[in-house]
Amino acid sequence: MEVHFPPEVQTKLEPMARDTGCPSDELVENVVTDFFDEIAFTRETLDRRYDDLESGRVKLIPGDEVFARLRARSAARRAQHRQ
Repeated sequence: MEVHFPPEVQTKLEPMARDTGCPSDELVENVVTDFFDEIAFTRETLDRRYDDLESGRVKLIPGDEVFARLRARSAARRAQHRQ
């Protein structure tokens, strides 16, 4: 497969390849591979979360309740640091 980049991307790629000592084609391959691995991991995580919600193992918390809990924790920590 051959990939062509616009000049502005090529301008960024060449110094990075030079600085890492990795040929540019290998660098691009590594970046693409890592990107797809990260996307796969994210999709698997989201699928598990949706399964947890659908099964009832996890319950949603309304946004206002989440913010109230965060504010309470923050206030408690601030009060603790003042002592």
